[in-house]
Amino acid sequence: MSKRSTTRIAAVFLGGALALSCVSVAQADTVEITPIEQVQGTGANSPMVGKDATVRGVVTGAYAEGGIRGFYVQTPGTGGQLPTEGSPAIFVYGPDEVSSVQVGDYVQVAGNVSEYYGLTQIKAQEVTQLSEPAESVKPLAVPLPNGDAAREQIESMLVDPQGDFTVSDNYSLNQYGELSLAQGTSSILPGEKLLRQPTDVFAPNSADAKALADENERRAIVVDDGATLNFSTAKNTSVALPYIDAKQRVTVGAKATFTSAMILDYRYDLWRLQPQGQVIGSNDADIALNFEQINNEAPEEVGGNVSVGSFNVLNYFTTTGDQLEGCTYYRDREGNTLTVRQGCDARGAANAENFNRQQSKIVSALSKFTADVVVLEEIENSARFGEDRDASLAHLVDQLNAAAGSKVWNFVPSPATVPADEDVIRTAIIYRAQAVKPIEESVILQDPAFDNARDPLGQAFQKVGGNQNTRFVVVANHFKSKGSGPNDGSGNVDSGNGQGAWNADRVEQAKALVKFTEDLKISRNTKKVLLAGDFNSYAAEDPIRVLKDAGFTDLGAAADSQSYVYDGLSGSLDHILASPELASKVTGQDIWNINAIESVGYEYSRHNYNITDLFTANQYRSSDHDPVLVGLELNK
Repeated sequence: MSKRSTTRIAAVFLGGALALSCVSVAQADTVEITPIEQVQGTGANSPMVGKDATVRGVVTGAYAEGGIRGFYVQTPGTGGQLPTEGSPAIFVYGPDEVSSVQVGDYVQVAGNVSEYYGLTQIKAQEVTQLSEPAESVKPLAVPLPNGDAAREQIESMLVDPQGDFTVSDNYSLNQYGELSLAQGTSSILPGEKLLRQPTDVFAPNSADAKALADENERRAIVVDDGATLNFSTAKNTSVALPYIDAKQRVTVGAKATFTSAMILDYRYDLWRLQPQGQVIGSNDADIALNFEQINNEAPEEVGGNVSVGSFNVLNYFTTTGDQLEGCTYYRDREGNTLTVRQGCDARGAANAENFNRQQSKIVSALSKFTADVVVLEEIENSARFGEDRDASLAHLVDQLNAAAGSKVWNFVPSPATVPADEDVIRTAIIYRAQAVKPIEESVILQDPAFDNARDPLGQAFQKVGGNQNTRFVVVANHFKSKGSGPNDGSGNVDSGNGQGAWNADRVEQAKALVKFTEDLKISRNTKKVLLAGDFNSYAAEDPIRVLKDAGFTDLGAAADSQSYVYDGLSGSLDHILASPELASKVTGQDIWNINAIESVGYEYSRHNYNITDLFTANQYRSSDHDPVLVGLELNK
């Protein structure tokens, strides 16, 4: 094909605006032009796969850097309404050609049609700038359709998504530059904006749970950054993270508002919204949406004259990796050690510098946590390192008191009898001495059901100045986790019903816990019992049902939020359950959303992972679980 080149002022329309630019223009001789709609076709795959095609379109997105290595084009004049045939837009894979085009150019592309893991594309052989003006491309302003077939109809089109959107996941934001949104509200859970973990509200394997899982999949959409970079690899750590910085957070539950158009595409087995250019940093011009900023400075008021909470301290280990032999580490972008990876019994910080970062966040959070009694999970069992069992716990309490400026906090000492073989992490209890006082010594449940979990710790308290009527028992819990299940055909195998692995063991742990509480009621002379902690079970799963069948009320389920986010689904693994005699004394409950809803990038363990340093010594992402709080009105 011969062509002659000239330089002129080319009129290019995009989004209804006329842009004038001086470009190198090539006018092609007669060539057969195939409509992009015909290349796309109406099915999942292009009817022209393996064939050559020449198309014309307006460039709507271009990515010379970041790994996408191509650009999108769309038929001039389209976008005002849903297409009746195939999509009028397509991705052009052109690593060498993309640097010569920009958004708004009117181009002719010749190349071979293919499907790249579900995305129809043209592998460019020649890209020609066109001199004639092109009718404007309008962003398609509709609610994002549900399902593959409906989205296939508008694949690669410029869109202006309509309706309400809520951030549902941010876990991959500091690694792959992507986040997820939930569109609209649930029809199964009226008013619910988030994507709820099905077994947090419905029984596993139930029709309702399956329906909610299907709806979650339909409502979810990924927002990408116009790149395929892995920000955790050394070569990419100098590229600023998209969308977030130390102060501008992208929080699960936050409202997302589109401010400009994006492109609907399909990559890595998911439908995505791509910006029109790669987003670099939190203030890039290509950022097409704003995020509501949610600030949770303190828990909500829960009333009552005594309050009890649960807080996961994320492997708080005063024994750091550099004090032990054999540890391997996770490292920052400069190769400095951050946290212990494996090879030794320490599970927290690599050294004192990183421990101080971790501690600053935990102390900040616990200092603002208004509970009088706090159950802790994932604190070091210092006996495993040749120290007093309570050494790490005592250190944390000292730090809390230093931050308070006086001796506000005490810890519950370990009992005289402790299990012979314990995990390196344990449960613990701290309390405000002006509010409550311990009654008798603590007691640890020693039962074979907890051989693969943390042993529950029970302690009786009484309100300061109160009588026998104000006495109650708190039991700290941390059941077996859901991951790394066996392959032995037992009830501990992950069956795929949402409860994860080790469910049978968690059921046995719940049964043993019920018996433990009955013994405590007698030995501590009160029927008022609270079970608090990380049960590694969502609210409608079997272990929690065992506790409910025994008469306990899940107080956290009455809160208007959840304590954990996994794979974009929100639910509560952390619970506070009350015996019937104490449930009637509850004045309020809250889940303080400061951890699970925030990007993991804010954890101390991600310090200096990227040129955008997200670390701040505040309460946000001090752990991966959110604290739970209840208020009690105890009679004198």
